[in-house]
Amino acid sequence: MNKSKNIKLFFFIFFLVILVFYFFKFEKKKSITIDQTLELEENSYNSNIILDIEYIAKDEKGNSYKIIAKKGEIDLSNTNIIFLTEVNGIIEMVDSSKIKIKSDFGKYNINNYDTIFSKNVIVDYLDNKITGEYLDFSMLKNILMISKNVIYTNIENILYADTIEMNIKTKDIQISMYEKDKKVQIKSKN
Repeated sequence: MNKSKNIKLFFFIFFLVILVFYFFKFEKKKSITIDQTLELEENSYNSNIILDIEYIAKDEKGNSYKIIAKKGEIDLSNTNIIFLTEVNGIIEMVDSSKIKIKSDFGKYNINNYDTIFSKNVIVDYLDNKITGEYLDFSMLKNILMISKNVIYTNIENILYADTIEMNIKTKDIQISMYEKDKKVQIKSKN
């Protein structure tokens, strides 16, 4: 009886992997392509864990977004969502410097490439570093918004705020506090 359950579970996982592969292979959007590298954990017949995940999304202009994670878990209630652990993201715009993102956890949508990074979020861009606890990134909207305990540092200043929103195309930044009576704090390093 136990062997029969293991075989059924193996075929379910195998079917799920084939379904995900089929989706990526044949259901691509015209303007964006995805390359993927997936390795299934050995003896993972009773889970939906994927190790060493790498997704690359590119648009027609050559801009790219790469996300790499040590481990991912497919959400069985919505197979378009993958929960990630030890996450790194790289945003490369054609006429701009790389934006690097790192966090402990993430939630990636394979349909629209939206990614939520959470816990110990670090964003590096040129000589700028932003840390926080939550980052919401939308490739299609070109918006990166970091919040919760936000600290922005550059060569000259340290800034404390509730949210920083950046348009990754224009590099325009909007810094704000949740409460109107509170002010963004800026300290000089000198």
